[in-house]
Amino acid sequence: MNEERMNTVKKGSGAVLAAAMITSFITPFMGSALNLSVPALEMEFHVNAATVSWVITAYTMAVAAMSLPFGKIADVRGRRRVFLLGIAGFGLLCLASVFSVSFGMLITFRALQGVFASMIFATNNAILISSYPHSMQGRVLGFSIGATYVGLMAGPVLGGILNSKFGWRSIFVLMTLIAAVTLAVGIRFIPRDQQLPDTGNEKRDVKGTVLYAAAILLSLYGMTDLTVSGRAKIFFVVGLALIALFFVVESRTENPMMKVTLFTESRAFTFSNLAALLNYGATFAISYILSLYLQLVKGFSSDKAGLILIAMPLIMAVFSPVMGNLSDRIRPALLASVGMGLCAAALLLFSRIDAGTPLSYTIIVLIIAGLGFAMFSSPNNNAIMNCVEKKDFSVANSIIATMRTYGQSSGMALFNIVTGIVLGKSTLEAAPAGQIVKTMHLAFIVFMVVCVIGLVFSLARDKEQKG
Repeated sequence: MNEERMNTVKKGSGAVLAAAMITSFITPFMGSALNLSVPALEMEFHVNAATVSWVITAYTMAVAAMSLPFGKIADVRGRRRVFLLGIAGFGLLCLASVFSVSFGMLITFRALQGVFASMIFATNNAILISSYPHSMQGRVLGFSIGATYVGLMAGPVLGGILNSKFGWRSIFVLMTLIAAVTLAVGIRFIPRDQQLPDTGNEKRDVKGTVLYAAAILLSLYGMTDLTVSGRAKIFFVVGLALIALFFVVESRTENPMMKVTLFTESRAFTFSNLAALLNYGATFAISYILSLYLQLVKGFSSDKAGLILIAMPLIMAVFSPVMGNLSDRIRPALLASVGMGLCAAALLLFSRIDAGTPLSYTIIVLIIAGLGFAMFSSPNNNAIMNCVEKKDFSVANSIIATMRTYGQSSGMALFNIVTGIVLGKSTLEAAPAGQIVKTMHLAFIVFMVVCVIGLVFSLARDKEQKG
């Protein structure tokens, strides 16, 4: 047993962990770096607040729609090849974004980046935990998630500096270079795929793939444009109906893209994913909203705003590995629930911020939110992966990625709805400070309610985890 454990650890040496951590870093870095460029993008492309948010939303929607299909492909055809293709495509599209001459072109490139990023999200942690023994699963997931928060931490700082000194296009230049290095590391260190069972007989679930992608895209698009387009409500309802139809079809398919039994046979798996969906939906827009507050209400430059926002991801990066390690010894659901409670408290405190709020208050609440999310994320992912067999790691990892990105897109959509209600069609750049603060207050209250609902699911799944 000890020899087997040593061999397993050797197979998952530091090189594999490093490759997983780099890929966990690059995509959140891009998102958080671009947050500081929102006012600049508004001015250059002459778009309003609801429209400019599509720079983030187009990317997260594409990831949400494609993570699960690529997870299934990776489990059947090989995780390494999907992983490397994702890195290569992501880097090339970052380079293409540098040459965007219209907002529509930039949004198209961002959506395509999301497609290739979904290949990364579907495989990086699946490759990682396949290379380590079960007893170390929480620990290595903690390091990977910690790298995600390093990306979130570095994004506002480097993004703010690059945007301030060289313009928003320089962010994509830097990301192209990082992707190139990541691809070289992946080719060199990620082990070749072992032969997977039944790859020759596995049929592609085309119907399920089309249904799934359509359901995700229509529901998210409808939610995002509820205050802009009269057709959005129709798209949203149709999208929700297709989600229900997808589960029915998959339950009757011989080789489904997603095993419905993962949800029907495990309360812990279902409620852990619902908790992830709602927590990401409640917290994703924090940095986006505060970057606007710091620049448009408090008057900070983008680089100074980035330095302030570093507080939350810094705490996440420091404590995620610690919490991941703890989740191998303490019930993951318990840690995740406490973390979600801290996130809800932070959102309530954020709703009290106004133009006269001391900067120290904002930083303290950012720290609380960072600690809460560190306590939630690694343990929650560990709880989910504990519910599945090794052969389903990529699909389970893809479901986590879908919950994360669908939640993130939903969070941005909710903020768009709030922005549309308060500001109408005017831009945030042109709005009075009082209106921006009013928008913030309403958004954070809505997000707090979402987080509390997620906490209910997180606590409910703990009953099964104890058993």
